[in-house]
Formats: sequence, structure tokens, C-alpha cells
Amino acid sequence: MTENSPDPVHEARIWSDARWTARIIKNEDDDGWAVAMLLHSESEPALVGPWTMGRDKKNPKPLDVAAFNTLVKTANEVIRRHEQQLHAQLNRNVTVTGATGRIRVTLAIVPDEEGASACLVATDVFDEELARVAVSPAFKLNASSALAWVESDYARQA
Repeated sequence: MTENSPDPVHEARIWSDARWTARIIKNEDDDGWAVAMLLHSESEPALVGPWTMGRDKKNPKPLDVAAFNTLVKTANEVIRRHEQQLHAQLNRNVTVTGATGRIRVTLAIVPDEEGASACLVATDVFDEELARVAVSPAFKLNASSALAWVESDYARQA
């Protein structure tokens, strides 16, 4: 544990370690229970899912170390997939064949609260950068637009 991380909690309805907190909550949609997984640095849960009823069919099953570890693994996977999806939305690439051979053209969008920016980069088969220009984040990268840029000798794009 570090100075900034909370002490671990191991209770029936709340379980935490240095990074994660699992909290059993009343399911708002029905009479059952749900579990919310919260990463300590975040304000919103990374994962909310159904939770098993206890033997009395009224109260939730208590959390334990095995359940917590499974929830942490699942929540980490959800975050990883979200990051991959965001990366795929913000970074695209196509490969075209120009006069000098195969060229990979990459569009990288950098989100920003004041306005996103984007960059178009051309690299050769040896991953050497051939050109780099700023473009609109709305630039549509596809094989046709990439080839047109390459054939224009990497002219600035509108």
C-alpha cells in the first residue's frame, strides 16, 4: 500500500484493494442485487453487473477474495477493450502503392476539450517517415484519399 491508496476493506458488501473497490448495490431494475467495480482514480464504475442472491433469496451473497479477483480481472478487461476501441476510432491507417512502392498512410486524431487536432503521416516499408501534415479531424482516410495525397507529393490537405 502507498500513502495515497486506501486501506483494504474486506466486508460482505464492499471489498477493496489498492486499485479497485467492489460494492454490492441494490439493482434499480428489479428486486435483485448488482455489483459495481470502481477504479480508485475514476468517478464512474468501470463495470456494473448482476450479483447473486444469498441463500435466503433476499440478501446478496457476500463478497469474497475469489469473487473480487474475478471481478477485478473482468473490470480490467472492460477498460482494456474500451481503450482499444478508442484507439481504433482515433487512429486509422491504410496501405497504398504509389510510384515509389508501398506506403502506409496513418491518420492520428488527438482529442482535446478545446478542439481536436489530427495528423496525416506517410511511412515507407522500412517505417521511415516520408511526410507529415496537419489535417482536419474530420479528414476521411481511405485508400482513395491516401493515394491522392501520395500522388500529390504529400501536399497539405484541406
